[in-house]
Amino acid sequence: MPLPLCRYTPARMSAAPHVAIAGAGLAGALLACYLGRRGYRVDLYERRPDPRAAGFVGGRSINLALSARGLDALERVGLAEKVLADAIPMRGRMMHSVRGRLTFQPYSKNTDEAINSVSRGNLNVTLLEAADEYESVTLHFDHQAVDADLDAGTCALVGPGGERVAVTADLIVGCDGAFSAIRARMQKTERFSYSQSYLAHGYKELTIPPAKDGSFAMEPNALHIWPRGGSMMIALPNADRTFTCTCFWPFEGPNGFDVVGTDAEIVHRFDRDFRDAVPLMPTLVEDYRKNPVGSLVTIRCDPWHHDDRFLLLGDAAHAVVPFYGQGANAAFEDCVALDALIERHGPDWATVLPRLSTGRKADADAIADMAIANFIEMRDKVGSRSFLLRKKTEKLLHRWLSRWYTPLYNLVSFSTIPYAAARRRARRQDRVLVAAGLGALAVIVVAVAALVHWLRR
Repeated sequence: MPLPLCRYTPARMSAAPHVAIAGAGLAGALLACYLGRRGYRVDLYERRPDPRAAGFVGGRSINLALSARGLDALERVGLAEKVLADAIPMRGRMMHSVRGRLTFQPYSKNTDEAINSVSRGNLNVTLLEAADEYESVTLHFDHQAVDADLDAGTCALVGPGGERVAVTADLIVGCDGAFSAIRARMQKTERFSYSQSYLAHGYKELTIPPAKDGSFAMEPNALHIWPRGGSMMIALPNADRTFTCTCFWPFEGPNGFDVVGTDAEIVHRFDRDFRDAVPLMPTLVEDYRKNPVGSLVTIRCDPWHHDDRFLLLGDAAHAVVPFYGQGANAAFEDCVALDALIERHGPDWATVLPRLSTGRKADADAIADMAIANFIEMRDKVGSRSFLLRKKTEKLLHRWLSRWYTPLYNLVSFSTIPYAAARRRARRQDRVLVAAGLGALAVIVVAVAALVHWLRR
């Protein structure tokens, strides 16, 4: 169930806890809003220039699929309506076959349930603007976290002139991404578990511009997928009526990035696998050559805190691949969980940090596993007849037995049920369905056998 909205009186500035946040991406900026609401003194540090002046540069630009968990977190700080104003709702998957045939798969039996395509850069700017409105929050750009002294409780940053700055605070939060400098220091301590695993696939982004009349070139209220077995391309709509396309291909092999180099090879690959998209991509070759190939990594670590002075959130604690659209949603949910613990225990970091770390770890691991599984589903299975039949069956069960059966995708995307609990419930439902199916089959077999026996008498 969703956590209740918190009601509290902000602490007096003279007695307010001081929190330093390394990383002003999505998680760091939202966390600054939550702490700023409480009147906490917050210093928010970001290695890039201020995107409000310089424009959003660097980092990943894969569109975000904002769903129930992220919207719940934004609603609590009064930002959901503003963010949704520029979002494009996607109510299902639009599958593109090799021959260009389209098949629409709704995400839910409820037509009002959709995931929302939003610009990562615009969302980041909205969060920074909101954080900057709090008197107790100070933003520092061109400051990159490079190290931490866990014993002294300080974070080392490099400022705009190359100078090294040591920051001290009651709590230092590492929201500095999948390759966090603060986590790197924590990795050198005893009993700290860490793993990173890369997919054999990378990603490259391309663009579909608006149609000649200025409209969307494809259906805007859908996530478009070109599944090709072992690789795929997807497209998400943008508010400017463009689509951001992302190719997820192996780095190496017959369908890999490494065998596509010349202009002719680029055109041949797209004519072969994504033919219906080619007429919509007039700058295909230029975009393909210009845009780099990115890597896809899953990060797991435990614990997320060190003593009562350091905490990791978002990708610094649990980076996931983007195939369930839950990376930002999970990071925002971290902020909600931390805020709820502060509401109950105040700035008692010795109590709050281990409870957050323990409480969120299972959910982070669950969504990491489900994101990888969904990649296999999206690239290999979504176009098959058996998959379509299974999805139709899920929709029927959800419509007829909605109090008992909810598909896993709905539990993840359209509820705030903890990820691990959602996965357990889905597995339990599947076991019951299998047992029911076997039971029905047994009844049919017995009935047929009885009928054959009767006819032979």
